[in-house]
Amino acid sequence: MADFIEQTVTRTAVRNLAVPIADVSSFNTIVSEVIATNPFGCTGYDVGGIPQDAVIKSKEAYVAKVLYEDNEAKTVGNATAKCPTVAAFNTAVSNILANTALATAMGGDPVRDTDGESYSATLKCHDSSGEIYYVSFSRDTVRVSSYSDNAIVATVEAWADTVPALA
Repeated sequence: MADFIEQTVTRTAVRNLAVPIADVSSFNTIVSEVIATNPFGCTGYDVGGIPQDAVIKSKEAYVAKVLYEDNEAKTVGNATAKCPTVAAFNTAVSNILANTALATAMGGDPVRDTDGESYSATLKCHDSSGEIYYVSFSRDTVRVSSYSDNAIVATVEAWADTVPALA
């Protein structure tokens, strides 16, 4: 019987944040800055003759939470909206908070539960060595995955050390 033989070694490293990222705007700023400024020194590349950007957002999700409170500030209901983009998230929050029919049905006033919200985005990065790896952001972690060269995580870590929200 044939054995499996290890071909490559990929790693994952996680930074747990001391304090969750405050809000969706701060979160979006961090992710957008990485894409715009390429602090990891990633390089563009070709796949089948088609140029690829050095850093791209490969997936993202944003979950909005709204609680409904009665006159005694007791939670009587809630609404959750999972959104594919920050723009959709902001629109969903505005619409839920403004929906008087929903508030009446819930029996309370809408109050945004920002502590209960979640945000996530994964960036696909192409290292100058040719290695492809991923940097995933959530409100409380930054994860570097699918890398084999420790220099990659060292570069991401050095950058994260310069971003106060990622302490």
